[in-house]
Amino acid sequence: GCLAGSGESGPRPPRLSVLRRDQDIYIPTLRKLFNESHGIFVGLQRSEEELAGKARKAQLVQVSKNYRSVIRACMEDMHHTAISTRDAALQSQYSTQVSILSAMELIWNLCEILFVEAATAGSLLLRLLDWVRLHVCDVDNMAREVLSSENPSKHELFWNVVDIFVLQGRMDEAGHLLSKEASANPASVNMYRILDDLMKKMPLPTLGNTQTLTEMELKWQHWHEECQRYLQDGTFASNSHMESICKILLGDEDAILEKKELMTTWYHFLVTRLLYSHPTVKPTELRMDLFLGGESSPEPLDTILMAAFEFEMHQVIKECSIALSNWWFVAHLTDLLDHCKLLQSHNLYFGSNMREFLLLEYASGLFSHHSLWQLGVDYFDHCPEYGRAYLELHLERIPLNTEQKALKVLRICEQRQMNEQVRSICKIMAMKALRNNRLGSALSWSIRAKDAAFATLISDRFLKDYCERGCFSDLDLIDNLGPSMLLSDRLTFLGKYREFHRLYGEKRFAEAAKLLLMLMTAHIAPSSFWMTLLTDALPLLEQKEVIFSAEQTYEVMRCLEDLTAGKSGKQKFQDDDEETMKVEMLRLALARNLARAIVKEGTLEGS
Repeated sequence: GCLAGSGESGPRPPRLSVLRRDQDIYIPTLRKLFNESHGIFVGLQRSEEELAGKARKAQLVQVSKNYRSVIRACMEDMHHTAISTRDAALQSQYSTQVSILSAMELIWNLCEILFVEAATAGSLLLRLLDWVRLHVCDVDNMAREVLSSENPSKHELFWNVVDIFVLQGRMDEAGHLLSKEASANPASVNMYRILDDLMKKMPLPTLGNTQTLTEMELKWQHWHEECQRYLQDGTFASNSHMESICKILLGDEDAILEKKELMTTWYHFLVTRLLYSHPTVKPTELRMDLFLGGESSPEPLDTILMAAFEFEMHQVIKECSIALSNWWFVAHLTDLLDHCKLLQSHNLYFGSNMREFLLLEYASGLFSHHSLWQLGVDYFDHCPEYGRAYLELHLERIPLNTEQKALKVLRICEQRQMNEQVRSICKIMAMKALRNNRLGSALSWSIRAKDAAFATLISDRFLKDYCERGCFSDLDLIDNLGPSMLLSDRLTFLGKYREFHRLYGEKRFAEAAKLLLMLMTAHIAPSSFWMTLLTDALPLLEQKEVIFSAEQTYEVMRCLEDLTAGKSGKQKFQDDDEETMKVEMLRLALARNLARAIVKEGTLEGS
């Protein structure tokens, strides 16, 4: 089925218009184009380079067809959207898109025939005929209208439809319509039989290469002479319509030109003329002696198709880059042609080749979209020269507005050993979490960033919170720090201090006391926290059984004296009474414990 022009009145060839670049990524219907072609692109990069000759060519032609079917699917979606929308402005926007997609497929299909498949004499014409039929196809609607009418051969469009079928080489359909004329008009039966016979007998190249080109040309010559005889002896003289069809079969330039209006485009004319005058055309003979209907300045689409017919591949790419509103088309087509080994690395002035330049541009466009950027990553990955540098720059610019998005970006960086970017993302996320007072999240990001200074800062916040509230937030995080607690002294202290509380909670007093003492003597606690540690010793000193040994008790005493001596020199205790009372209680408890410990140890020794 053809969509260019379906639903409009009269045939309308696809148009290309210059639009602002990259606004297309915001058209929802086009997302399908970007998403689905991404898979085809990645598949092509990983495809078997080692497949040789025919197998490789078949593989590349299949890739090309897959790209085209994605374009067509999008075109159908867009077409339905255009029909169903009420908003006139939107409708015209969608119709423009349908037209552009149709033009893209038209160009891509021609490039597939001429460059990817590189069709040779014989099969070339058949491919071009299919191409024209696929893209110039309002005739099917017209034929339905004629055939469903009361009296088909009297319908005003009857001969137009017959002519178009002939111009497209669709002989069976033309014959079927002509039979309606024969049954309605007995006088023309004989003419109809002869013409139908000539159309059916017309030799065409076969795709299976069962006949040589010489055989084909010989058959064609005989057939041509037979048509000539009927025309000259006036077989069709009494029916101008049939006579003009016979002239077309003979490749009569004027007879074909007369039907210019029916063909709507110059490339239809070109293919029709080849069909009836040179069906075994070779690719090199396609060079254009074109009729452009006297247009002085051809449309962008015409320029592009002409460049393709002239095998000017770089020109095709250049013109498409100018005419099309996004880089999707040129980037994917160029990549495919490059895999076909057709672009002998056309180096651009900045050292990168054309394929890479276009892929970089396309992927950069994807990065400006909130979700499509993820597709862009793979395109950068397959640009050996500058891909990585571009990817780093673009990843740094992604707004990390959710934790989930940050993790996605982080994963991409980690897979590619982008350590600089990994650190920077974690730092940004840690700062964000800290600003929102989510200490646990901030701590885990700073550990991921291996940022010791920041981890120290957050550990201090945890300890400060603990002093104010008497309990820890984010317990499971602190409990499961593992080896990462060694990132900074303060973090180690936080982890171990929490462990002390756990041991105490589990009534494992001896272990808790040992750990507490270690924390006091290792000097990794912030000085503001010493008093808290000493106060934590109080309940242990007051347990029924003795927990601190005499030696341990001396150590705690020494820590207490260091603290009070250090403080009295610098400043008096702020909350004088409360602090002094704590110190007195500690001294008392320590003295009592020391006595109990000495008695206990003496008894043990004596027994």
